[in-house]
Amino acid sequence: MARLPAVPASLRRRVDRWAGSPRALDVVAALSAFGLMVLDVPGLAREDNSLTGVTATLVLAAGAATLVLRRRAPWVPYVVALGLMGWLHEVTMIQFALYSIGRFRGRRAAVVATLLYIGVAYAYFQTPGWPAAHHGDTLSDFLSVIVPIGVLAAGVGIAAYRQDLVRALEAQRREAAARQAVQEERIQVGRDVHDLVGRELTVLAVRAEVLSVRARGDAHQKDFEELADTARRAHLMLNETIVRRADREGATPGLEGLADLAAESERMGSPVELDVTEDGKALSPLRQAAVYRVVQECLTNAAKHAPGLPVRVAIGVAGADLWIEVRNPLPRTPPDRAPVSTGTGLVSMDERVASMGGTLTAGEKDEAYVVRATLPSGLPRR
Repeated sequence: MARLPAVPASLRRRVDRWAGSPRALDVVAALSAFGLMVLDVPGLAREDNSLTGVTATLVLAAGAATLVLRRRAPWVPYVVALGLMGWLHEVTMIQFALYSIGRFRGRRAAVVATLLYIGVAYAYFQTPGWPAAHHGDTLSDFLSVIVPIGVLAAGVGIAAYRQDLVRALEAQRREAAARQAVQEERIQVGRDVHDLVGRELTVLAVRAEVLSVRARGDAHQKDFEELADTARRAHLMLNETIVRRADREGATPGLEGLADLAAESERMGSPVELDVTEDGKALSPLRQAAVYRVVQECLTNAAKHAPGLPVRVAIGVAGADLWIEVRNPLPRTPPDRAPVSTGTGLVSMDERVASMGGTLTAGEKDEAYVVRATLPSGLPRR
């Protein structure tokens, strides 16, 4: 038994790619329309004396071929379909054309095209000599055929268009979720690098300073001082690289952003008293970002659960610790509408504070709701 020659792998891959492409679907649509219309060729040749079976087939093939433009220029096959309807009384092509307009141009264009199609069909019906009997003896019979064809085709196209939008939105959500995951991973890596490497650089700087003091008057004193300066510069560069340059679009503000948070909270009806000690302004950018996020979440929760009540935000440094306290009175009655909450705000705050070696507590105290966070300040003791 003779064996067929094997198809080259490269040609097979090329064919597979083309078969799954939009252009292949357009060709299939054109062939489908032509296959349905060619069934009417004997009747078309009889009713139109200017055409034979061969010429009618060629005309329909040329008209169906315009469907390959249905994505880039769907109005081209639409106009051709209206012409075929008036000349050869063929309504198959218009169905494909209306579907294409609804699919690739949306609801508004599909509605306009459908109304125009019905108006043109009505004008054809009123034209003397046009064979209306082919589609119905009366206007009611005629429209009972013409209108459902157009409405159904356009409606299916609009539904497909909306489905395409839904798929596109889902793809965008997946892409955004992936970017968010990458960003969160970068932030976590930045925290680890900053806290671990930064701590070692701080220890190195301190030990170098101690050695420079011990070596006072010695030939190596200058070397130890330069080593301490290098460690301090490296620590500053670490802050600059990780916190400020990692991703400026997603960079978290520091203490300078607290005033904007307070103003936003006041616009929502909750006045904010902001108290930040001078020592707090010397914090590293990473710790300032942590302070900002904690205060932001606290003000959001206060606006949800205690709208209209004042909020006091205090930030300070005590010894080697940085502390943050946000306090708001408990509302006498719960909000009129249940606040929308994902339940992850406190968890996120606690995770951020814990990642920097701190602790966070939240709860009712003295007829107020108090959130207090304590974490290492990273500042040298005085």
